Amino acid sequence: MQGKWQEVSVGDLCPFAYGKGLPEEHRNATGQVPVYGSNGVVGFHNSPLTDGPTVVVGRKGTAGAVHYSPVPCWPIDTTFYVTGKESSLIRYLYYLLKSLGLEHMNADSAVPGLNRDAAHSRRVLIPETVTEQRAIAHILGTLDDKIELNRRMSETLEGMARALFKSWFVDFDPVRAKMEGRWQRGQTLPGLPVDTYDLWPDRLVPSEMGEIPEGWEVKSFADTVEIIGGGTPKTSVPEYWNGDIPWFSVVDAPATSDVWVLDTEKKITHAGIANSSTRILPVGTTIISARGTVGRLALVGVPMAMNQSCYGLLGKLGKRGFFNYFATRQLVSVLQQRTHGSVFDTITRDTLAGVQVSVPPVGVVEVFELGVGPFLERLRNAIAESRTLAALRDALLPKLISGQIRVKDAERFLKDRGL
Repeated sequence: MQGKWQEVSVGDLCPFAYGKGLPEEHRNATGQVPVYGSNGVVGFHNSPLTDGPTVVVGRKGTAGAVHYSPVPCWPIDTTFYVTGKESSLIRYLYYLLKSLGLEHMNADSAVPGLNRDAAHSRRVLIPETVTEQRAIAHILGTLDDKIELNRRMSETLEGMARALFKSWFVDFDPVRAKMEGRWQRGQTLPGLPVDTYDLWPDRLVPSEMGEIPEGWEVKSFADTVEIIGGGTPKTSVPEYWNGDIPWFSVVDAPATSDVWVLDTEKKITHAGIANSSTRILPVGTTIISARGTVGRLALVGVPMAMNQSCYGLLGKLGKRGFFNYFATRQLVSVLQQRTHGSVFDTITRDTLAGVQVSVPPVGVVEVFELGVGPFLERLRNAIAESRTLAALRDALLPKLISGQIRVKDAERFLKDRGL
């Protein structure tokens, strides 16, 4: 039977402490303690301000945003924080505060801000027993932990694929290994399968790009891809929008470690496609943002369209688009340095044509794509699973926090789905 619930104020339940300023020069990349601003982690430090798991609430800037740190951290002076309780109860408070819509309690007109007294005065219903609070935190936390595990796995898989690309196509390690006698026919070395030995020359030769493997070519990057433009259906025509075709803009760009884009914020209809300059991009196309925030990348995981602030780059080498994605990523910093435009930084077709790349034989590209394919497919599956888990969490959170559904019902619901 569901336990009793009681009404309390946020201020009585979990009073907010003020974060403390930490100048950027006191933050560092090697510290173990996360530094939180109102929009999340903004750096690291060597010592914490809090003494355990912490809920951080945006006070200025991204006001009302709620973050959970499972470890002691340093919330800066644009935040409030709650700490000092056991981890399961801190996590319960995290989900409770996330359910309150604090981001809509903007107290300042010029700079978004959250008034502590106003937040403290909010009345909430909570289970009387900490046992039930812990159970709610456990159910929601289990879903978030699986999402976090997938995120870490994605970082590892993407890192492995990127490292192999760099070894083969930037550092030319297979060629150097043959030149130096470290790789002999019939041998397998790390990253160098035995059956790829004959694909690699044993010499580097001069080129306008510097030394490259013998037999490779130097081409304009634009000659190695089909460049596809995007477009926006008229927003004044309802029949063009809210369809079933994902429509990519820079806000949909995935985290670097995620690589794939599987869904978008906005969707369009087939009529929108037919009556605009956008077109359907096939799976394996690399999208690069080309205007404003330039250089954000995504590998198309489902057929989709995109807006005119992006280019689709369909690689001419390889069948799956993996080589082209990592080749484009390798060029991003160069492309960003060569942007044009007096108002917005812009990558143009001339920018893409003005960058030279070394082009390997097709056979080498195919072996690379075959090698990294399992990594990227596992990564895509992890992203899809995390989307499902996040949807379940978002559906359960308000109902569990409000007592609309019972803990046992939620546990049964997840068990039926293999979770």
